[in-house]
Amino acid sequence: MKFMAQPLETHRLLLRPLVMADAPAIQRHFPHWEIVRWLDVVVPWPYPEDGARDFLRHVALAEMAAGTAWHWSLRRKAVPEDLIGVISLREKDSDNRGFWIGRDWQGQGFMSEANDAVTGFWFDVLGKEVLRVPKARDNAASRRLSEKQGMRLVGRMTKLLVSGETEMDIWELTAAEWTARQAVRISRPD
Repeated sequence: MKFMAQPLETHRLLLRPLVMADAPAIQRHFPHWEIVRWLDVVVPWPYPEDGARDFLRHVALAEMAAGTAWHWSLRRKAVPEDLIGVISLREKDSDNRGFWIGRDWQGQGFMSEANDAVTGFWFDVLGKEVLRVPKARDNAASRRLSEKQGMRLVGRMTKLLVSGETEMDIWELTAAEWTARQAVRISRPD
């Protein structure tokens, strides 16, 4: 059964399925070295003027239509018209989730909220058994997000990123681990 991306909500965020109208905001916030350096080499650098439109048309929207990936824009509830980042889930071997957030919103916990929302979608809606995420070993902020979510380091590899050949760690979370963490959260709210 094919599941479409659906709007998700966290305490401070609205996650909306990507649409072509998101291109200008993506084009404005995405092409910064601090953001793209940790991404797969398929991301063109320097980022072209039509990069966001091309990504939406040929990657995100095509994958969503095929039911093989789910892509959301991140928007603060306080300012829902402003896209501040993107988070994605995809059915790829050992590469199920990816994200970026604009520089002005980094370090404020927004990505933790977004990660929990889409991880819930992965396990609870899509019924997946395991979530695997590769992370550049030197990307400490991204690694902390995985640790906070209860993921475990299960492997290592080398991958070509925008910044060059990079040592990667593969992080994993199972559906059973996710369910157990959610039960603990419910019994001990923040």
